[in-house]
Amino acid sequence: MRLVVYRLSLPLLLAALACRSGTNARSTDGPTAAQVQQARTGIAAPDLLASIKDLSDDSMLGRAPGGPAEPRVIRYITGQFQALGLAPGNPDGSWTQPVDLLGFTATPTASFQVRGRRIPLAFHKDYVALSRHPEDSVNVVNSDVVFVGYGVVAPEYGWDDYKGADVRGKTVVMLINDPPIPDPADSTRLDSTMFRGKAMTYYGRWTYKYEIASAKGAAAAIIVHQTEPAGYGWDVVDHSNSHENMDVRHADENKDRVKVEGWITYSTAKKLFRAAGRDFDALERQARTRDFRPVDLEATATFRLANRVREVHSANVLAKLEGSDPGLRDQYVIYTAHWDHLGVVDPIDGDSIANGARDNASGVAGVLAIAKAFAALPARPRRSIIFMAVTAEEKGLLGARYYAENPLYPLDHTVADFNIDELNQWGRTSDVTVIGKGASTLEDALDSVASAEHRTLSPDPEPEKGFYYRADHFEFAKQGVPALFLDSGVHYIGKPASYSRAKRDEYTEHDYHNVSDEVKPDWDLSGAVEDVGLLFATGVRVADAGGWPEWKPGNEFKARRDSMLNRGR
Repeated sequence: MRLVVYRLSLPLLLAALACRSGTNARSTDGPTAAQVQQARTGIAAPDLLASIKDLSDDSMLGRAPGGPAEPRVIRYITGQFQALGLAPGNPDGSWTQPVDLLGFTATPTASFQVRGRRIPLAFHKDYVALSRHPEDSVNVVNSDVVFVGYGVVAPEYGWDDYKGADVRGKTVVMLINDPPIPDPADSTRLDSTMFRGKAMTYYGRWTYKYEIASAKGAAAAIIVHQTEPAGYGWDVVDHSNSHENMDVRHADENKDRVKVEGWITYSTAKKLFRAAGRDFDALERQARTRDFRPVDLEATATFRLANRVREVHSANVLAKLEGSDPGLRDQYVIYTAHWDHLGVVDPIDGDSIANGARDNASGVAGVLAIAKAFAALPARPRRSIIFMAVTAEEKGLLGARYYAENPLYPLDHTVADFNIDELNQWGRTSDVTVIGKGASTLEDALDSVASAEHRTLSPDPEPEKGFYYRADHFEFAKQGVPALFLDSGVHYIGKPASYSRAKRDEYTEHDYHNVSDEVKPDWDLSGAVEDVGLLFATGVRVADAGGWPEWKPGNEFKARRDSMLNRGR
């Protein structure tokens, strides 16, 4: 049976009735507010901490997808779901969705040739490079180097960095993030009408930049790393790209992708431009204007990659709580968190296991806690709930992408995705941060729950880092499914105003994608308990509501959702 009209806004959700052809949607009531509150008391810091410790234990070997410890990780998560009395999440009766990937481990050499001078590049120190082509040897030799500014083609902003330039077979060098356009009325601020001002759009993400370079036929696409606009240091780029990388298996074997994807350090870029007789800073300023045109650096690049390719059989882990309403149980609310991390890496002070305690053992612990709360409800919600721990997020959101492209439950029956990535480890906050605030009416339901607890919703304090495009919910959003992604609040109770920024910076500098991402003695998960509780209570509301959440007007994913639902009417 196909869905019919569900174009109701969330402020009306609790009162509205869902329309199903020939079905009384209110045939079964969901849990009462008192039952939800009682179930929520089961979300406790000791349980969260225990799950985090289990998943980030050295025996899990950093939870690399396709790594030697993956079966152990999957058994652990499956066992937790089973102990709660949940049903297997795959309709075939199993607890997993197989995700077939290809792993690529490159050993590269690279150099630039400029005005008769060869500039060799040192792997790790000057650059990283990889290829997602399933070939043992990938070579780009004497490829002309073209600077394409920010590498953005955005018709809605009247922006085109390529300007029709033929870059087929060439190496394009580009800047990270969006073009930062000053506000005409205040040069100290960015123009909010262009690329959302300070907030990064998808055009600023490295994934987009490789995609557009591929579409233009480039042979290699190289991003210049700069810490502030990237949102992380060079060590993160190195750790994330210099070991095994992965991709979903494609029938065309990625023939339409650039052969080489890479990054160079800021100092390396300056050296290249200087050798080419170009002023990097001047070209960077020029790239911030619509008038920018690609610049031939009159240099060539050579990349030679010995590429070790292997088949990786990984899996998403799923559990299901079937809804109580016969008319709504084939509609789904999904909770996601990625179970993977970086695995075993180069030793740092004798430690080579990237345990990923916060990133993202904590997120999986949050999903397990929410599953426990749902399982404790004496009356089930009207819609079905899917709990999913996805693989290969650190490799490019691959597990979530695979599910979104091969859904086990139809996306036009999927009401919402709630994603958890990195729980608050620093104590209670009076607010909760909504990444991409203003995107969908899911926030209205969240706000209703939060305000009843005297908590507020805050926008992303670092929108320039593009967190909305860096977590698994994004793959659902791209397909049109409204998604909610929270982060730690910024107003810590009993702490100075600077506390939040100081702790975020400390984590990013010292622990993010590092072997030091481990459970710390000073962790305080009281705030995490409250945030997880918010996600649980909000999920219950959405699962029991009459209407569906919607993207708000102007959101880039609204048209996709509207088209999907119109087809289902």
